[in-house]
Amino acid sequence: MASSPMSSASESHVDVSSDQRFALISLTTLFFMWGFITCLNDILIPYLKGAFDLNYTQAMLVQFCFFGAYFIVSIPAGALVRRIGYQLGIVTGLVTASFGCFMFIPAANLHIYGLFLVALFVLAAGITILQVSANPYVTALGKPDTASSRLTMTQAFNALGTTVAPFFGAWLIFSGVESEIITSAELVKTPYLLLAAALLALAVVFAVLKLPRMAQHNDISKPAVSAWRYSHLTLGAIAIFVYVGAEVAIGSFLVNFLAQPDVAGLTEAQASKVIAYYWGGAMVGRFIGAVVMQYISAAKVLTFNACMAVGLILCAVSFSGPAAMWAILAVGLFNSIMFPTIFSLALKDLKGSTSQGSGILCLAIVGGAIVPLLQGVLADQIGLQLAFALPIICYLYIAYYGAYGSRVNLISE
Repeated sequence: MASSPMSSASESHVDVSSDQRFALISLTTLFFMWGFITCLNDILIPYLKGAFDLNYTQAMLVQFCFFGAYFIVSIPAGALVRRIGYQLGIVTGLVTASFGCFMFIPAANLHIYGLFLVALFVLAAGITILQVSANPYVTALGKPDTASSRLTMTQAFNALGTTVAPFFGAWLIFSGVESEIITSAELVKTPYLLLAAALLALAVVFAVLKLPRMAQHNDISKPAVSAWRYSHLTLGAIAIFVYVGAEVAIGSFLVNFLAQPDVAGLTEAQASKVIAYYWGGAMVGRFIGAVVMQYISAAKVLTFNACMAVGLILCAVSFSGPAAMWAILAVGLFNSIMFPTIFSLALKDLKGSTSQGSGILCLAIVGGAIVPLLQGVLADQIGLQLAFALPIICYLYIAYYGAYGSRVNLISE
């Protein structure tokens, strides 16, 4: 007899032990924090653009340095986590990220844009170590068949962080400067000092927590099969590259896009709050996706969402006024499940190569550095609205990966 939807849904949650469930709950705080920090960049960019009188390309160096850290740090981070374990990797990442936040204080005092970029790099290095540690840990905490759903659920708390961050950033960074020309970087000190303290507190908590040891992923010896020989992993790395690039590029330009007179004509303070709809859509979509993927394959959901994102960006590029504004904000809803779904599909059946594969996928997050910078160049050359056409190419590739590229395949030598 076929089970009812309600019974199936309840059974889907019984795929982890009590210890594993506690670990998942603990890990949600990390997903929240790095979502919060990453989204805060979307507020930081227009603020520093005004404070240092930057063009779009120069302002995108914020994302270039932040996500460039993933490219430089991911592989060493993967090796580090294999050697010290996931829990110590999490603690190391939290301490490193906290130090990066503290570096915002001298950067603001000295009013040096380059020092802000260095601080962002250090902060992102810590987040990279967290990503390499936490993402595969979540996929291992339960049945392989429900890894996409499990990772999507924890990523929903990442989206909660990105939804809250715009209000936090608009309140602390843009407070009192709605109608003034920004000439100082002083206001960034308070939010990043608070973040530094929160990250240090989390480091202490995770240092003393008793989390289950995932023995199957703790072998520090060289994997029997290189992760690069799995085509679904290599194609998945490209999918991560273009997805993160597209998501970050859209988020980075939203404040300036919504401030345009022919779109919404909002002030930067107002636009900073409105982008919560973009990230809020991602949060809602992840909770929905976690349920939907109990019944529909993750690959099919990924393909559908990518196609919807293409259609919405075409509307944002083609129209003006509220139609353009709500179309670009709605992309967030369909972004929702993409990162965790691509990540889990790419790691499927890697076995002893899982840690190496996780490092490769986190390496691909460098797309968040490259694609926004390219869009910044386009915005300076052809205008901000037309430059939003660049992510369309990214989402078309993601649709291909969901439909064909995600099939498990070991390339023979």
